[in-house]
Amino acid sequence: MELHGADHHTAQVDSVIAWPANYLLWVMAAGAVAYWVFRENRAGKITLAASAIIGLGLTLVFIAIAARLHTDPRPFVQNPRLHPLIAHSADNGFPSDHSAAAGLIATLIALRDRLLGVVFGLVAVIVAAARVAAHVHHLQDVAIGLVLGALAATIATVLAGFAISRRTPASRRGAIT
Repeated sequence: MELHGADHHTAQVDSVIAWPANYLLWVMAAGAVAYWVFRENRAGKITLAASAIIGLGLTLVFIAIAARLHTDPRPFVQNPRLHPLIAHSADNGFPSDHSAAAGLIATLIALRDRLLGVVFGLVAVIVAAARVAAHVHHLQDVAIGLVLGALAATIATVLAGFAISRRTPASRRGAIT
């Protein structure tokens, strides 16, 4: 069946919202991997990889804690007239996992490259906004998700740097032995 007029326009707008809501996070992840492969030296690769692993673990812990502290029914659950633009379960929407992951990735990059971090940060905001526009999250869900991901990345970067500096022999760090 061919769509005409307003129905066709609505379908186009819906797909413009649904694509970033579903897939832009994967583009961010691929971009972060490309940054890791092409822009980091050996020491930077180790530090960024450690930061990413620790950050992912912290993000998952932060999401679990936040979800236990607050419940926010998804927009399409609260208002049955709203139809999600992407397939989604009717579970607790707080906080947004996608936004937390986007915040984690953007902050990991921003802590290493400010200009590229701004680009990744804007993309993270687009992911979050698309999740709201797709009717699967409220603004508070994505805002807290972004903050939790950024917090996890910041803590993870400090912990990874500390752990790596403790494991590196003093003579390789430039200290006098």
